Amino acid sequence: MKLLEERILKDGIVSGNVLKIDSFLNHQIDVNLISKCGEEWYRLFKDEGITKILTIESSGIGIACITAQHFGVPVLFAKKTTGITTDKDYHSVKVVSFTHGNTYRVVAAKQFLTSSDRVLIIDDFLANGTGVKALIDICSLAGATVVGCGVAVEKAFQQGGARIRERGI
Repeated sequence: MKLLEERILKDGIVSGNVLKIDSFLNHQIDVNLISKCGEEWYRLFKDEGITKILTIESSGIGIACITAQHFGVPVLFAKKTTGITTDKDYHSVKVVSFTHGNTYRVVAAKQFLTSSDRVLIIDDFLANGTGVKALIDICSLAGATVVGCGVAVEKAFQQGGARIRERGI
């Protein structure tokens, strides 16, 4: 992950307590860099029997997809909205967004997340941990096992990482 740290130092922009890395992660994605992150997550979790990569809509999807290629498993993303094409049989939890300052529901179809799944959660940022907590809660509703969590950037000055590690993840 040294490569990612170097890229943040080179191209990241700090504005108040916000780190903007949208030139290579959140808006425009440097797929070679993220593939290296995926390789590292694979190295760390390859023996855990991962059956699914789980993320939250929307910035985590690209990172999760590239990571899933290393594991050879599908990506499931918790949707922030439902529509006429959304399966009506889903797991649903509330999440508070640090970035957007609002509360919303995220859903994941029950047919795609089951008690037989061993899940690796992947996301772009970990600040207060509410997004990752929501994904853990969705897994709990499904009876799925969360075997780990990989985030590109942890804001260590906020409590999210500590809260997630307290849960044994």
